[in-house]
Amino acid sequence: MTKAELIEEVSHVVEMTRKESEVIVEAIFDSVVRALRNGDKIEVRGFGSFRTRQRQSRVGRNPKTGTRVEVPAKRIPYFKPSKELKDVVNLGTGPADTAA
Repeated sequence: MTKAELIEEVSHVVEMTRKESEVIVEAIFDSVVRALRNGDKIEVRGFGSFRTRQRQSRVGRNPKTGTRVEVPAKRIPYFKPSKELKDVVNLGTGPADTAA
């Protein structure tokens, strides 16, 4: 599902215009990004949690030339799905089935 498809789905479900739905989706995404940038953890019960993980610096290799390249330390976003989401995806039972 693309962002445009998500906006379209929200507009149908809540019976709003596409423009209003776009504002809602953008606000949610901006809030998640801002929280992760500040080092906060976002937890949505029944869905999962977003957080950042720290990656250490390391020595990598340029695949084309084979030369050694220093890769700096960085924070990466990470999503951990909830048990409920895993069960719905694997067993096919739950709220997502009734919406389809």
